[in-house]
Amino acid sequence: MPNNPPDEGNPVAQQTDNRPPALQPALDSMTLLVAAVIVHDKATNRVVLLQRSENAKFAQGMWDLPVGKSEPGEPITETAVRELYEETGLTVKPESLKVAHIIHGAWGVEAPNGFLTVVFAAHDWTGEPENREPRKHAQVRWVNADAIPEEFVETTASALDHYLGGGPQVSLNGWR
Repeated sequence: MPNNPPDEGNPVAQQTDNRPPALQPALDSMTLLVAAVIVHDKATNRVVLLQRSENAKFAQGMWDLPVGKSEPGEPITETAVRELYEETGLTVKPESLKVAHIIHGAWGVEAPNGFLTVVFAAHDWTGEPENREPRKHAQVRWVNADAIPEEFVETTASALDHYLGGGPQVSLNGWR
């Protein structure tokens, strides 16, 4: 099978390994991959939450989990570790993350072709929560798991509720 040179106009084709480039229909239907982290202090039954600022791209003023988009070529566990640190200053080891929930959304603000959020639970961390992105977040703090604010982003609120209540581990959002 001949090894065709990469198409210079297609950034996905410019890979450094021997994988073939993705086909155009796959690129057009890409689902955004997202990671979220539930930092749960089981001893005190608290979780780390952030409140989105008035400058946030969506859900201004609402509460959320630490969450963010995966970078190209980044394993989802590394996305979770990176986003948690960038937003809260907390450090977790990728191998300590446990899958808590999966959210499959049909559409999102930055995901017209849908998104898949892998929600991890972390029970071991280092550091104290701090607001490391004050333009995006109004505050970051511990919240009692029995007193979760009602003004919460719907998809991650559902994931947190299912995690805390031992409910289903997959949520579908916006599908018919």
